[in-house]
Amino acid sequence: MRRLALLRQRNFRVFYLGYTTSLLGSAMSAIALTFAVLDNGGDAADLGFVFAASVVPQVLVMIGGGVVADRLGRRPVMLVTDATRVAVQGTLAGVLFAGRPPIWLFVLLAALESVGEGVFGPALGGLRAELAPREQLADANALLGVVTSGTAVLGPALAGILIAVTSPAVVIAVDAATFGVSVASLALLTIRPARPAAQSPWRDLADGWSQFRSQTWLWLTTVQFALFNLFTWAPYLLLGPILARQYLGGARAWGVISAAMAAGSVLTGLLLVGRRPHRLLVVATIGTFGYAVPPLLLALRAPVVAVAAGALVAGAGSAVSNTYSNTAMQQRVPAELLGRTTALTLTGAYALGAVGYAVIGSVANVVGPGRLLAFAAGYALLSSVLVLATPTIRATRWVDQSPLAERE
Repeated sequence: MRRLALLRQRNFRVFYLGYTTSLLGSAMSAIALTFAVLDNGGDAADLGFVFAASVVPQVLVMIGGGVVADRLGRRPVMLVTDATRVAVQGTLAGVLFAGRPPIWLFVLLAALESVGEGVFGPALGGLRAELAPREQLADANALLGVVTSGTAVLGPALAGILIAVTSPAVVIAVDAATFGVSVASLALLTIRPARPAAQSPWRDLADGWSQFRSQTWLWLTTVQFALFNLFTWAPYLLLGPILARQYLGGARAWGVISAAMAAGSVLTGLLLVGRRPHRLLVVATIGTFGYAVPPLLLALRAPVVAVAAGALVAGAGSAVSNTYSNTAMQQRVPAELLGRTTALTLTGAYALGAVGYAVIGSVANVVGPGRLLAFAAGYALLSSVLVLATPTIRATRWVDQSPLAERE
């Protein structure tokens, strides 16, 4: 099949199999961790501490992780982080098999796993450009997006089955093993070693910031998603299940909505393979309009079928946006700076969303979940309109030459 020709490239195929396995294990482990905390006497507050430990360290270490990845090489850094996560998840599984670990141990191990993810993400941003020929980078981004969305649905379903017949400890042990598969796949890659560092880490960070700041479209879209995650997506993820329980029938309805979004992303990602839009950032920004649909439908108290259809649209838009914004970065940022640049975009995009979880519930209690989600949808639409109207987005074209050849 021509659309999947990239999988015939050895490096990409080997990494893709290991990365898919690891993503599936992580999606399973997230469900198992929740039930492990509750089964060991934890309450909602304890679960909140564990969830915070799973997010906050990741955001805090991303920028440093990007510098380290660019200095030492993306593959070595990813090997270390995944080997560390084998140990972390293996330890958690072991203490769960042994008895009832205290909540502080859940928090500590969740934080260590989060640090690993925070370093792995920027390194992956740089490694993507080394895994595929330049003319197939968009295809690589689309295919990686497909497995990210697909495992987000399949993982929880498998975890639910395994927890029902075994225990959360078994699922977490499986996650540790999947990180081992990722380590093996990374070890098999043929990647040129990084050049020896010629300057200090602070100079490396300054160079990454200079590159990020010099590309107007890059910091503009980072600001867009920083506020989007605060005003739109965090409210949707937190209040969506609450409204689903209030008027759609509960967890089953929310599961259908979440699965529809993942299906939209998977199907669209496959359709994007082989596509080369001339104005790739215009197309990417058009994709972001889909995010407004499901929160708006929830605010209007639409039936579950309509909300699921809206989530399908959002998933399709997400695949378009992520594929072509990542491709634009790979085409325009020098390869040796991709780790640092990715770290800056990820940190900027997700930091406010993490903070938002602490205040969204209180705001919703005052104004109501429906009104807050209507505001969320309105912001998503307005931000997409404003970004689409900027000259830098409309002027950014698909390029195949050196990333130094065209800069905004």
